[in-house]
Amino acid sequence: MAFQKAVKGTALIGGGAIATVFGLSQFSQYRDKHGALVQVQAAEGVPVRKGPLPSREQQIQALQSDAEFDVLVIGGGATGCGCALDAATRGLKTALLERDDFSSGTSSRSTKLIHGGVRYLQKAIMKLDFEQYRMVKEALEERAHLLKSAPHLSAPLPIMLPIYKWWQLPYYWVGIKLYDLVAGSQCLKSSYVLTKARALELFPMLRRDRLVGAIVYYDGQHNDARMNLAIALTAARYGAVTANYTEVQQLLKEPGTGGRLRVCGVRCRDVLTGKEFDVRAKCVINATGPFTDSVRKMDDEKVPNICQPSAGVHIVMPGYYSPDNMGLLDPATSDGRVIFFLPWEKMTIAGTTDSPTDVTSHPIPTEEDINFILSEVRNYLGADVEVRRGDVLAAWSGIRPLVTNPDSKDTQSLSRNHVVTVSDSGLITVAGGKWTTYRAMARDTIDAAVREHSLPAGSCQTMGLQLEGAQDWSPTLYIRLVQDYGLESEVAQHLASTYGGKAFEVAKIAQVTGKRWPIVGKRLVSEFPYIEAEVVYGVKEYARTAVDIISRRTRLAFLNVQAAEEALPRIVDIMAKELNWCEQKKKEQLEAARTFLYYEMGYKVKTDQLTDSSEISLLPADIERYKKRFHMFDKDKKGFITILDVQRVLQSISVQMDENTLHEILNEVDLNKNGQVELNEFLQLMSAIQKGRVSGSRLAVLMKSAEENLRRRQAIPVDRSGGGL
Repeated sequence: MAFQKAVKGTALIGGGAIATVFGLSQFSQYRDKHGALVQVQAAEGVPVRKGPLPSREQQIQALQSDAEFDVLVIGGGATGCGCALDAATRGLKTALLERDDFSSGTSSRSTKLIHGGVRYLQKAIMKLDFEQYRMVKEALEERAHLLKSAPHLSAPLPIMLPIYKWWQLPYYWVGIKLYDLVAGSQCLKSSYVLTKARALELFPMLRRDRLVGAIVYYDGQHNDARMNLAIALTAARYGAVTANYTEVQQLLKEPGTGGRLRVCGVRCRDVLTGKEFDVRAKCVINATGPFTDSVRKMDDEKVPNICQPSAGVHIVMPGYYSPDNMGLLDPATSDGRVIFFLPWEKMTIAGTTDSPTDVTSHPIPTEEDINFILSEVRNYLGADVEVRRGDVLAAWSGIRPLVTNPDSKDTQSLSRNHVVTVSDSGLITVAGGKWTTYRAMARDTIDAAVREHSLPAGSCQTMGLQLEGAQDWSPTLYIRLVQDYGLESEVAQHLASTYGGKAFEVAKIAQVTGKRWPIVGKRLVSEFPYIEAEVVYGVKEYARTAVDIISRRTRLAFLNVQAAEEALPRIVDIMAKELNWCEQKKKEQLEAARTFLYYEMGYKVKTDQLTDSSEISLLPADIERYKKRFHMFDKDKKGFITILDVQRVLQSISVQMDENTLHEILNEVDLNKNGQVELNEFLQLMSAIQKGRVSGSRLAVLMKSAEENLRRRQAIPVDRSGGGL
């Protein structure tokens, strides 16, 4: 059976690799399965592309050539791109096909942590499970590699475990110290204990009552979608033909030795043009994450499932919910799951793990999921911090592809260990694992491919390999961007931490603002540092839809769904110019992106907080106060306000605002979409704001500000004016 031929990915990869990037040396080193350091002769250095990468159209053309590839990888997530990079750096002729965009699935929807797995180590010790221990050991070594391979996209992050019972202090301290010990020389920074006062100083939002102290340990954090893309782009630099929006429809087979059919390629379709063509390869690798079994069944319909998916839901809240550089971990929530509370991209991510799900349905965060996370957040934050439902700016659910026996029901008992299987027809499948160990998974997979298909390749070359943008990056690179191009400091820091040394290429195409400062760099939305030039550059990075830009080239959709929707029209206009879209195509892209935000990024559950059926639960005095505010705009007592009413009031207090912005502001509250805001809709809005279900309503803030301005402008009585007759 294919499953019996599995090769478990538990080899310990460590030691610093001697091989250097862009001119690999003759030798590299690794640890064998017994932990011994082994030095081996490396493959010949593989030429690296300098300058611009091939366009997507050129990559599609290369796929349609008659040449046979050594390796063809199905799946453009972290593992698939890692396999393509590993194969290409060994000198193998490599192709990669992804039916959507690179990192469009699980790899962009993670907790953003690069970690060994504190809870897995706990299980390994409690159950004396050596396999789990080896998995944690490998993950910690891979964590160190990942942080070094793309320092612009990743960094160590201190994470706090607040302690509320005295007996927990020594228990967790021992566990965390063992975590440091297992990491050995790859330990990022040593963990330490904090007193109650010091813990509150570093994390002032924490609940104070019953707090005993805290323990701080270190793991890594990264921009997952950009990291995935960097792996794909680096593979392309080493000669891999990488194509997104290319769907595999069936596996091609031909007679092999012993009369058995062997997989010899795929029939695929260019999703953007509809054109179908065959791609032939000596070895086909299935690296499709949660969709592993669907590809395996293309090979053999009767094969049993080996992938049991688990969903992790995450929400994004404003940055003031957490310190800038300190995360929080609750190792045991009310239902036994782990919850993370982390700063990321100047926002705060709160997320949980291990909810069994159906892989065939697209993960959509529910109101129940969001409320559970909010309740856990409330348990750890002080009473003076009001955790509001309206502060959820985005929400998403990511599928974790765990490998298990098909009869197993409990995904929480599963580790992230990966398995490489070889079917009777030669299809190689890599499944399980986790983001942190993508490189080790790819190494084991290509090792199996070389062995199974007798491919002419040397040893793995990716240990120590720097990814796209890492070569010329430094922590002070953003200063040169400010000085040389006249970018805002915040924008420059963002470009440096997103593109690394390639940030200069983005800065070169940034538009002049026409202002004294900044000189270049027009923002897509005012509150985020993303600029229009990134859309143009994103097309060069194989972005082909508006969703690619808002979710993976930039992370706007993951940070604030309303801001992403606000930026969409401009993004579509820029992409239309780059890709020659017609008006109909632009409309389709806008609609598709809005649907993505609505269902997959939490916009639906956000807008459901204020509907035309929302109840009004206000005190009579509040109702009268809000009615007066409403009638300041509705002078004619029509019972509703329009853009003209708002413009009239704003002009009276000398405030200018363009009509498109006003239309957007009113549309947020116009529940029946009739172009006007009625009194009942306004009262529903104010009731939802009071309950915390809605926050940041521009209309509510605008009307309150206008009311205060009008009061200040009322005539001052003569007897208090210091003069008069």
